[in-house]
Amino acid sequence: MTHPGRHLLLFAPAALLLGLFFVAPIGGFLVQGFLHRDGALTLEHAGRMWAAGTYVQVMVTTVKISLWVTVLSVLVGYPVAYVLANADPRRKSTWALFVLLPFWSSFLVRTFAWIVILGRQGPVNAALVSAGLSDQPLDLLYGWAAVVIGMTNVLVPFAILTMVGVMERIDRGLMVAAGTLGARPVQAFFRVYLPLSMPGVTASALLIFITALGFFMAPALLGSARETMITQLVIQQVMELVNWPFAAILCLLLLATALVLFVLFDKAVGLSTLSGEAGRSASAGSGMGRRICGTLGELAAWLAETLRLSPPRPGEGGVGTKGLAILAILFLIVPLLLLLPVSFSRQEFLSWPPAGVDLRWYREAFSSPVWLDAAGRSFIVALLTTAVCLVVAVPAALAFQRLQGGGASAAFAAMIAPLLVPRMVIAVALFYVYARLGLVGTVAGLVIGHAVIALPYVFIAVTAVLKTYDRRLDQAAASLGASPLVTARRVTLPLIAGGIVSASLFAFVISLDELNIALFASGGLQSTLPKLMWDEATLRFSPLLAAVSTLVLLVMSALVLLAARLRPAS
Repeated sequence: MTHPGRHLLLFAPAALLLGLFFVAPIGGFLVQGFLHRDGALTLEHAGRMWAAGTYVQVMVTTVKISLWVTVLSVLVGYPVAYVLANADPRRKSTWALFVLLPFWSSFLVRTFAWIVILGRQGPVNAALVSAGLSDQPLDLLYGWAAVVIGMTNVLVPFAILTMVGVMERIDRGLMVAAGTLGARPVQAFFRVYLPLSMPGVTASALLIFITALGFFMAPALLGSARETMITQLVIQQVMELVNWPFAAILCLLLLATALVLFVLFDKAVGLSTLSGEAGRSASAGSGMGRRICGTLGELAAWLAETLRLSPPRPGEGGVGTKGLAILAILFLIVPLLLLLPVSFSRQEFLSWPPAGVDLRWYREAFSSPVWLDAAGRSFIVALLTTAVCLVVAVPAALAFQRLQGGGASAAFAAMIAPLLVPRMVIAVALFYVYARLGLVGTVAGLVIGHAVIALPYVFIAVTAVLKTYDRRLDQAAASLGASPLVTARRVTLPLIAGGIVSASLFAFVISLDELNIALFASGGLQSTLPKLMWDEATLRFSPLLAAVSTLVLLVMSALVLLAARLRPAS
């Protein structure tokens, strides 16, 4: 078989998975929005959406909240990414640990933590009353600020890890060279470093914005009716009203918004920045991206000089930069730590400080067959999802490294396509197909859905490792008579084993935390741990959820530490 033929064969598992359970379900589901009950084409459902006005208003609210969350996530995450990218190896591992712990922790756990913090009996209100700044507890929950804070806390780690990939490739000597040519530190940073880091900033902004568009946990638990987002209406149309055509129209509106932003992003900076590499794509938009970055850098330099701001120094940065990074880390870590004392409360309801110390909620969690079954099911699904993702993503990544030009761009776009579609759209489309295939409430249905969502992360992680792999080793093995399969098994895969461990952890944790798929496809008797936690948060708000959340956090932390120990040894 020719080399191009082998490359296409390596992409076959990915093409099969994405074709059958991503492209076909979404296409088939969205078409329902333009069909009448008798199968005739109609614009009735789209017309109803525009005529009502409420749905467009909710979409505008969704975009506004997502934009605010995107901007705040990038601003909070940039100092941490800067310090992490420029730290020496010993300190980098410490910084990375504090970033990865909240990154691997559950979305729902972190959202629940903010319910505790911002509640009328929470630590913020307790501190305000104790300090005499307020006579009575304030209503900090169920508003716009609570939703934005909760979503920003969840998404900042995504911003950090995306920006670090680009920042690590910036030559530190450029800042020094700018100084030798007479540039002041503020000029060197804003006119040299910042423009070079902008591909990472824009890539993180894209991922955060699209992820935020599909959020429903924070708006449902932290917001009011005024902060309703479009995904909540989609859930209502499917689960309560069983109105598939109108749900399809709402999903189409959500998907169109995400795709418009994606097209603008690709024209501005190029698609390949999503893998932590700027400039691999030879698209015409890369020149536009450089002009935009240069203009933003000039504007930031002028503003910083006018306000007499001090930029980060070459290396890890100055005291101010590290201070901002530490504050950002505390913003990520403290909410998780506050769950621990709440989980030991004797009371039936949440309060701060917790009354007494008792293990009753842990005993209830470990003695409940419902919770134990959900936890076991979640771990089985996560392990199977990890296996499927590796079988699909690793061959595709190996083939991708040998592609060039338009073929590489098309392959990369296809592999990360699920990342650019709000998860709710994927979940509802799969549920529509599962209901006809009998996959609702099955482990197979959960594994397939989780694999579709986790696949882009695994592919990007393996691709990033292969960028630093010396392909001459493969050529040497081939010159000694090794076949491509033997070369991959005995040379390539052992040398990138550390990266595969990290990619496996991506898949496992994403599956373990996935609620969108479980909300629709798990069925009443096949609940996963996130689905059961969601039901607990919406029906019975007790310290039991804090206890379960603490256990989940401990498991996630153990996995992160285990991966950190395994990777250097690979």
